[in-house]
Amino acid sequence: MKLIAGLGNPGRSYSRHRHNVGFMVVDALAARHDIGVEKQSFGALIGNGAVAKESVILAKPQKYMNLSGESVATLLRYYKLDADSLIVVHDDLDIECGRIKVMRSAGSGGHNGISSIIDELGHKDFIRVRVGVGRPPEYVDGADYVLAPIAKDQKEAMERAIGLAADAVETIIEKGLTEAQQKYHTNDAN
Repeated sequence: MKLIAGLGNPGRSYSRHRHNVGFMVVDALAARHDIGVEKQSFGALIGNGAVAKESVILAKPQKYMNLSGESVATLLRYYKLDADSLIVVHDDLDIECGRIKVMRSAGSGGHNGISSIIDELGHKDFIRVRVGVGRPPEYVDGADYVLAPIAKDQKEAMERAIGLAADAVETIIEKGLTEAQQKYHTNDAN
C-alpha cells in the first residue's frame, strides 16, 4: 500500500493557488482512478483505491501547510506504513513553471510542508514529486507568490505539470523510483 499525500492549504479561497498544486495532483489521480477523496480522517481528506493494481490512500491534509506533517505521520502510523510507502507531491519555487522532478531523501528546500513532514517523521527518507511553479519576480515575496492564484500565462504549463506529476506517481508505483527519475528528469518528458 502507498500513501500519496498532496500538499496544499485547506479552504476554497486557496484552491487555485500555486501552493495547492499537490492537492491538484491528488485530484487528477483521483479522477483517473475513480477514487473519491472525501472522507475526513486524521486531519486529512482521504480516499482509498488502486493505482497500477497497488492499493493506495490519496490524502489532502486539511491543516495549513506548515502543519501537514501531523496528518501525514498519523496516516502512516494508522495504516502501519513505513517511509518507503510515502509519496509526497508539492509545489517548488526552484523548478521552472510547468516542469517536475522526482527525488528521495532531500532536505526541505525551505518548503514549510516538507519541513513539517521531516519534523514529524524524524527523517527525510521519502519520495517527493516536486511540481515547479517558478520563481516570482524580484519585487514579489516568495510566500506571497505561492499564496496567489496561478497566473493566466502559467495555466497551460501548470496543467501540463499537474498531468506529468500524476504520471510520475503512477510510474513510481508501477515501475519504481529510478525509472520515474529517468523519465521525468529529461527534457523530453518535461
